[in-house]
Amino acid sequence: MKGTSPPEGLLKRLRQDHRFLITSHANPDGDAIGSELALARILRSLGKRASIWNCDATPSIYSALPGAESIHVGEAAPSGFPEAFDAVIVLECPTPDRTGHADRLGGLPLFNIDHHLGNDHYGELNWVDTSAAAVGVMVHRLAKELKVYPDEATANCLFLALVTDTGGFRFSNANADAFEAAAALVRDGASPEQVSQWLYESRPEGAVRLLGEILSTLERHGDGRVATVVLEPEMLASAGAQRGDSEGLIDVPRSIAGVDAVALLRRVEDGYKVSLRSRGVIDVEAVARPRGGGGHRNAAGFVVAGPLERARSEVVEALAGAVERATGAADDEEPSPS
Repeated sequence: MKGTSPPEGLLKRLRQDHRFLITSHANPDGDAIGSELALARILRSLGKRASIWNCDATPSIYSALPGAESIHVGEAAPSGFPEAFDAVIVLECPTPDRTGHADRLGGLPLFNIDHHLGNDHYGELNWVDTSAAAVGVMVHRLAKELKVYPDEATANCLFLALVTDTGGFRFSNANADAFEAAAALVRDGASPEQVSQWLYESRPEGAVRLLGEILSTLERHGDGRVATVVLEPEMLASAGAQRGDSEGLIDVPRSIAGVDAVALLRRVEDGYKVSLRSRGVIDVEAVARPRGGGGHRNAAGFVVAGPLERARSEVVEALAGAVERATGAADDEEPSPS
């Protein structure tokens, strides 16, 4: 497989140190959860202590992953932190504040492992590979360099990370390297059938009912190439759902014929958290980045101030601009008629 190798300095510290705290971004997705759980298992197989601390709860569709129940969640730090740890490994965060608890990381050395564009290289040690389809791919490479051969549970965690960050191998990052990584993980024991069951056939009833609530807010804008949906707190109560049950639901409006970019606006304390998805060359990361967010070309996010109509209008305008730019670039590349 291609891609950068882990820096020797990182490998040295992982071999030398013994007590690690692993964390990732707020509202963790499949790449975050799968990579965290896999890395913890890899480090423990080397005789290390590894604990996971996330700001937000694990979405329900990832709760069946081996070890998910042991993830420490919330504002309060795990027992013994920071004295009982040598370093913090931050996965999938271009900036430390994306963890949601950067101010509570205890001044410990940060090891930054990420594949996002615009990573700030904030760690004492940094490994950023923007060509990697998922951080799970990087963790798999790390295991090989550490001479750890993943067991079935670890391989399943990493396979799920790869599947979710490539949109089931539908996004533009599903390149040859991503498929080579998938094949390697299957050889290591990953079960595509099991991972598919976790992701697509194990949703709680509340998550399915929540989809109905969200789709009732569906609007298409302009020429119909941009769509938006909204998630208000009362919808969770009406559906009998938890906040994490919304994971992946944005892909449904994205699947509508003719829709090239979609936004889900979820109300938070200071406004709306916006999740963006797009097709093909439409770059939603370029929409999120100048607004304090980030992500990938086809999946990104940021926070916008309310009220809803103003927030929705701002998001629609930005997405329409991204669609127009992508369309214009494609037109410019078309050969002139002879």
